[in-house]
Amino acid sequence: MSNIIEENHKKSPKINKFLDWFIHILGYTLVLITVSIMFKKTVYIDNQFFGLWGLLAVIIIFVLNRTVKPLLFWLTLPLTALTLGLFYPIINIIVLKVADWILMDHFQIHGFFMVFVVSIIISIMNAIMDNIIIDTFLKGWKK
Repeated sequence: MSNIIEENHKKSPKINKFLDWFIHILGYTLVLITVSIMFKKTVYIDNQFFGLWGLLAVIIIFVLNRTVKPLLFWLTLPLTALTLGLFYPIINIIVLKVADWILMDHFQIHGFFMVFVVSIIISIMNAIMDNIIIDTFLKGWKK
């Protein structure tokens, strides 16, 4: 009996990590859909299947942020340092454009200057979502 309890106790952190990840992904999806509503001419998300394309775009952006973005950051570190960090949002634009390329007609980003503004707004809204809403919810839920 104690072995079963120990096994369940060992599995629960994985479940909690998945739940944390899933809640973050849902929050980021809400942010991306909100930005697509605010900037209709800049960001387009296909509305079929109740926001499924927004969720898929967020998952792709999440994976790109974990894999490609660190590589791009290190490759462009001298340029980012020379511009005092102003080049960093360009890396976010590249990640958004790659997601645009992967999802084709279902997720589209148009322009450059407005995409620059949108990438900064997405970063700010994600930080607010992380630090104020999601972390507060998860801390209250874990008690």
